[in-house]
Amino acid sequence: MKFISTTFPAHHYGQRQLRIGLQGDVSDPRTKSFLYILDILPRLQKLPKYLLLENVKGFESSSARNELLRTLETCGFKYQEFLLSPTCLGIPNSRLRYFLIAKLHQEPFSFQTPGQILTRFPDQDPEDLFKDKVDDKLGEAISFSSSEEKNLDPNIGPDCSSKKSLPKGSFLFKLETVEEIERKHRQDNDSSIQMLKDFLEEENEEMSQYFLPPKSLLRYAFLLDIVKPTCRRSTCFTKGYGHYVEGTGSVLQTAVDVQLESVFKHIEELPEEEKLMKLSTLKLRYFTPREIANLHGFPLEFGFPDKVTIKQCYRLLGNSLNVHVVAKLISVLLG
Repeated sequence: MKFISTTFPAHHYGQRQLRIGLQGDVSDPRTKSFLYILDILPRLQKLPKYLLLENVKGFESSSARNELLRTLETCGFKYQEFLLSPTCLGIPNSRLRYFLIAKLHQEPFSFQTPGQILTRFPDQDPEDLFKDKVDDKLGEAISFSSSEEKNLDPNIGPDCSSKKSLPKGSFLFKLETVEEIERKHRQDNDSSIQMLKDFLEEENEEMSQYFLPPKSLLRYAFLLDIVKPTCRRSTCFTKGYGHYVEGTGSVLQTAVDVQLESVFKHIEELPEEEKLMKLSTLKLRYFTPREIANLHGFPLEFGFPDKVTIKQCYRLLGNSLNVHVVAKLISVLLG
């Protein structure tokens, strides 16, 4: 056996669990399979030559990670940890994940970073290090706000321009803070990242099934992460995408000529019917499974069996990895 690639249930390592202290870490039953591997690894007659592990951001602060590193050192592995997102490869999707690559009884990796968790690939421009780290941390942090906080300021343009200074942390247009708006502007102006339009399918009649229903528009309009085809960003698509709205991934504005300002200005004052009419002009839809697969780097010939439902496709893709990121890690590992 030359190569082991593994991941394991990661819900208890996520940022929300770490913030509120609910993670079970090594005591969580879902880590049993992982701990079993750590237990048998030193006892194998022939150790694997290479290892690759993936988990969510937050794993790097866990006891399970400490157990992993101790086991690797005991077995004689050289290893390197990463926190990487597809944005570091020019892909307009934030999906920050923990990765570890390890090789057995060989020369150290050609790059020297003892004890560091890299936030870029070794051959990338060091100037990108801080930018990638900050933007993806902010991109992964989704604000969950109550309806009482939906107070639009008349001095804030929905194009994200401020007409007066506001205290740091105040909610602006669409419940977005100053920091969130600045991050989005910075990402959309980053020419090193491709535009979303390069990953989209052609609009056709079948797209009608992906448009957001009226109930979702009315309930979640202020919380949606709305992107256009010319944007260079999208939030992480989770397994709940298409079923749940809040915090599961970006939605696409297909009416590209409609300005958000014209839709959201004073919209909270309108009766429900008029509000829905305004929101409908944006023609918001979910990304299709094929489009998410494109962002994940799956080849064009990749597809799901006909019997797999759209909901099941979203669930599978939400638990998936970015092919390009993993491919480059394997290249680094074997190089």
